[in-house]
Amino acid sequence: MAEYGDGDAISNEERAADLHARADVIRRDMGGASKVRAMNEEGDRTIRQHIDALLDPGTFREVGTFSRSIRPEMRDITPGDGKVGGHGEVDGRPVTVFGDDITVLRGSSAIVGTRKESRLYDRALTMGIPIVHFGETGGGRIPDLMGSEGISEPGAMFEMAQRRHRVPMATMICGQSFGGSSFLSAMSDYVVMVRGSCLAVTSPKVFEIATGEVISFEDVGGVDVHSRITGQIDLGVETDEEGYAAIRRWLSFMPTNAWEPAPRAEPCGDDGPDPELGKLVPARRTRGYDMRRVVARICDPGSVFEMQPNYARNIVCALARLDGYPVGVIANNPMFSAGTLDPQACHKVIRLATVCDSYNIPMVFLVDVPGFMVGKRVEHDLMLHWGIRMMHALQNASAPTLTVCLRKAFGMAWQAMNGSRMPSHGIYCWPGAEIGFMDPEVGVNVAFGSRLGRIADADEREAERLKLVAEVAEATNPYEAAGTMRIDEMIDPADTRRVLISDIRMLANRSVPPPEQRPLSYWPSC
Repeated sequence: MAEYGDGDAISNEERAADLHARADVIRRDMGGASKVRAMNEEGDRTIRQHIDALLDPGTFREVGTFSRSIRPEMRDITPGDGKVGGHGEVDGRPVTVFGDDITVLRGSSAIVGTRKESRLYDRALTMGIPIVHFGETGGGRIPDLMGSEGISEPGAMFEMAQRRHRVPMATMICGQSFGGSSFLSAMSDYVVMVRGSCLAVTSPKVFEIATGEVISFEDVGGVDVHSRITGQIDLGVETDEEGYAAIRRWLSFMPTNAWEPAPRAEPCGDDGPDPELGKLVPARRTRGYDMRRVVARICDPGSVFEMQPNYARNIVCALARLDGYPVGVIANNPMFSAGTLDPQACHKVIRLATVCDSYNIPMVFLVDVPGFMVGKRVEHDLMLHWGIRMMHALQNASAPTLTVCLRKAFGMAWQAMNGSRMPSHGIYCWPGAEIGFMDPEVGVNVAFGSRLGRIADADEREAERLKLVAEVAEATNPYEAAGTMRIDEMIDPADTRRVLISDIRMLANRSVPPPEQRPLSYWPSC
C-alpha cells in the first residue's frame, strides 16, 4: 500500500489505485480469507454474498468499507467492525441493505459497527428508500459493551423504533441471531427465516450459564417455533434463495416510501361474473372449506402472497392484487378451528393491518366467522385484550377497507372482521349469509335449554328445538341488515371480484392522508 507523507510525489492515479487495492483486500478477505473459504466449503454464505444475491447485479455501493473497531488493539482484525452495508437496487428500485459479518468476531455488535447501521438507517430515511437487513450476529461484543460508555451507545436500534413505517423494512434471518439482529427483526415489517438458523434474544449457551436450563438452538428459536408458535416471523424457508425471492416479492407490493403510492402491476384476470366462485363455499355453515381457494379465485391470478401461512391458520392474511392494485386480504378460514378469532389470529390481523395502513394499501375482508374463540386457554392468552386491540386498530386505520360476508358472522366477531359500524368503505353480503348475535343452534341451546329440558319425549323435544332454531335463524337473514343500511348491498357471489375491482379502481382517486396522519404507522409491527 502507498505511504502518505508531506510530499506530493504520489499522483492521484496512484492514490486511487491504492484506494482500490485496500478496498479489494477488505471485501475479498473480510475477517480472514481462511474463514471465508471455510464458510463456502460448508455451503454457507458471507454477508457480502447474501447482499450480492439479493440485489440486481452490479448495483451494490458500499458505505463504511474502511470502518473498524474503536479499540486500537482490535483495528487490524475487525474490517467493517462486523457489519457490511450500503445501497443497491432490487428489480430496478433502490434499497438500503446491511447485515452482520460473522467472519469478524461472529458479527458481534460494537460501537463503530452500530454507528454504521445508524448511518445507513439515516440515509435510508432521508432518501426515502426501503431497508433490507440480514441478521446473523452473535450478540453484543464483550468487553466493548460491558462498561457504561459502551452500553450507552446502542446504535440504530432505538432510532429504528422511531421509524414509524416511513420506509418499508424487511429482515432475513440467515444464521444464529442473538441480540441486535434479533431486535431489528422485531422492528421489521416483514421477516423471513432460513431453516437451520436461530432467532432469540440470547444464545441457549447463556441460558445454561444463567439458569441451568439446557435447550437446543432449534427448540429455543428455530423456524418451526417462530412460524407456528410465536408468530415472530412471516415466513420460514428452506434455502437462502427462497428467502431472497420472498423479500423481492414482498418489496414488489410496497411503495418505495410512505409518501408514494404502492406500485400497480399490469392488470390480469377476468373481471366478469365467476359462477364457480360460490360453489367453493358450502351452504351449510358447519361444513369446513379452505378459504385460500376463495382468495386465490377473487384476486388476480398468481398474485396472492400469504403472510404467516403456518401461524394462526384460522385466519388468512395475505398481500395480493386486484386489477393490478396491491391489497391486503384478511379472511377467516373455516378449515382450521372453524375460522374463529383467537388471540393469535387477532395478533396476525393487526400485523398486516399495520403494514397496509402505513403504506396506504387497501384491505379486503372476506368474512365467515362463528365468533371469538371461548374457553380457559384463550382467556388466559388475553382473548379480551387482543380482540379489542384488533378492533381498536381497524377503527383507527386510515387505509380504505372493503368487506364481504360470504356465509356467516356471529357476535362481535362481525364487527372485528370490519363489518357493520366499522369504517369500511364498502360492506357487501352474499344472499345465503347469516348475521346475528350467535349461531342459531348455540343460541337456542343457551336461551331455551331449560324449556327444552322439560320436554320428556325426545322426538317432541327435537321438533321444538328445530322450530326454535328456524325462528332464530330467520332473524339472521342478511336482508334485515340490508334493509336498514347496515349493509351497502347484497351481491351475487359470482360478482364478488367485479364489485371489489370496481371499488378499488374508484378508491385509487381518494385523497390520501400524509404518513403522519396514518394512526397505525405509530403502532409496532407485531
